Amino acid sequence: MPALADVAVAAANEVHEHVVRETAKQRLNPNATQVRTLIVIGVYIVAIAILWHVSFLSWILYPFKLLTVGFHEGGHAIAGVLTCARIHSIELDPDEGGATRMSGGIPWITLPAGYLGSSLIGAALIACGFDTKASKIACLVLAGFFLITLWWARRNLLTWVLILGMAGLIVAFWFIADGIVLRYLILFIGVMSDLYVLWDVIDDTIARKVNTSDASHFADICGCCPSRVWGVIWLIQALIFMAGGILIGIVCFKDSAAEQSEKAKHFLPTM
Repeated sequence: MPALADVAVAAANEVHEHVVRETAKQRLNPNATQVRTLIVIGVYIVAIAILWHVSFLSWILYPFKLLTVGFHEGGHAIAGVLTCARIHSIELDPDEGGATRMSGGIPWITLPAGYLGSSLIGAALIACGFDTKASKIACLVLAGFFLITLWWARRNLLTWVLILGMAGLIVAFWFIADGIVLRYLILFIGVMSDLYVLWDVIDDTIARKVNTSDASHFADICGCCPSRVWGVIWLIQALIFMAGGILIGIVCFKDSAAEQSEKAKHFLPTM
């Protein structure tokens, strides 16, 4: 009898492991709606790459570049608050630059929080961009982020114009087809944010087109690695975040387009 019990337990465990493996495969296998979302992500990447390098078309990306700079500076500020710093101001400038002025905090946490924070925000938006209801929730979170940023940047006119304009765009997309197309805007902002981080890290730290950067200041504080090494590390982390956002979107949001539409209608409906 004990032998039969052991065989039964072993068989049950094997069946359970098989079910777990099959379930994992199904979760990682994108459905038709997710395949279309992945195609859209690919189109976004190609379109952004083209617009980025065509001078008379690059203005289309300009507000989204500034938004990503805002994410970057917000990452510094939030890390500063979490490490007991006092945030004096956030500033954006027309040349796609920005600055977060703070006193106190822990520099080895606040300095990398700009790139890593904006790439994490981008990855989260990419994941939410796989689902309409999740995109609506992401918009509410962004609204909170916008309000906090406006408080810190209350003396910076460009930040006000950018955030109010972006908020208006999000509201407009929310009211189109019950928010169904909203997820494509959220998806675009997420892809744009992550790509901008990759470009900025390469431009500022690896290609060294600027004299100083977050990586150079971080290297001065740590003293163990040159800024290019930190740039490569942050670049890899940003790529991991982006890939993670896509995987989370595939695993967590399996509803079809029709199911997403029905659920979205019952979450803060427009009518």
